[in-house]
Amino acid sequence: MMSDTPIIIDALQYNNWSESIFQQMHEGGVSAVHVTICYHEDFREMVENVIAWNRHFERHSDLIFQGRCAEDVRRAHEEHRTAIFFGFQNCSPIEDDIGLVEVCYQLGVRFMQLSYNNQSLLATGCYETCDPGITRMGKQVIREMNRVGLVVDMSHSAQRSTLEAIELSERPIAITHANPHVWHPALRNKSEDVLRELAESGGMLGVSMYPHHLKNGSACTLESFCIMLARTAEVMGVERIGFGSDLCQNQPDSVVEWMRNGTWTNERDYGEGSESAAGFPDQPEWFRDNRDFVNICAGLRQVGFTQNEVKRMAGLNWLEFFEHSFRKKQT
Repeated sequence: MMSDTPIIIDALQYNNWSESIFQQMHEGGVSAVHVTICYHEDFREMVENVIAWNRHFERHSDLIFQGRCAEDVRRAHEEHRTAIFFGFQNCSPIEDDIGLVEVCYQLGVRFMQLSYNNQSLLATGCYETCDPGITRMGKQVIREMNRVGLVVDMSHSAQRSTLEAIELSERPIAITHANPHVWHPALRNKSEDVLRELAESGGMLGVSMYPHHLKNGSACTLESFCIMLARTAEVMGVERIGFGSDLCQNQPDSVVEWMRNGTWTNERDYGEGSESAAGFPDQPEWFRDNRDFVNICAGLRQVGFTQNEVKRMAGLNWLEFFEHSFRKKQT
């Protein structure tokens, strides 16, 4: 039997990983985290990141282990550990070879964004001025991702590409870390049209606690965030919403510049919310790290969600999504 404590799943983090952060996950009762293991890396560079994670799993086996299926979340919850699920924020590791989709899945990858801010071989990023939609290769890759059980993630993609991905994918897609554009008009946040289509298709939204995605940034209040969630639930339904914090804890500011610029430009692309050298903004005081999900759960009760609804958004919705998304299609 599972304990009475809620299952907490966070659908996106990119921390500077260490034992202290794994301990914070333990203290916060976080059962599963989708971690970014790629932004701009090619296949071989991505494999080096998998090797680094294998070392983490060996050294900190009392706190974490690699997650591959929904049952691993239940196991982590029962053992008071955290299941780590791999994901890409770009399609660069598959290069131009569709055969690498299944190889990445075999390595444990369970989410892949089709684009990260810019145009990719598969789809258009949200920073581009023109969005021609899903490419020829993108259509083939979506089909292959559906086959092997690799979730299509459109968190950093532009609107037409996102809507086309929802339509083309035979399995529900995810937007693992974003908020409604109507609440805060960041380029990365999503329109109500996207949120409605996502919900109607059975997809999931992970609401983000990253300050550039929040109304009033680092000064965003817990009440404002939870009211936003209540309004989002009116659009999508409670069962289509979970957490996707986009927590970037203990990262040096140089990592932001690398995330924005990769190797594709000689200029400095500072991104949203920055007019000078990029740096990580301060987290809101009510969500500093993995121990603070309890604050959000309490805030959700304060704005009128029931205990069962809070449990769904804290983890059960993502758990159900994992159940149906991570298995290969039967042929």
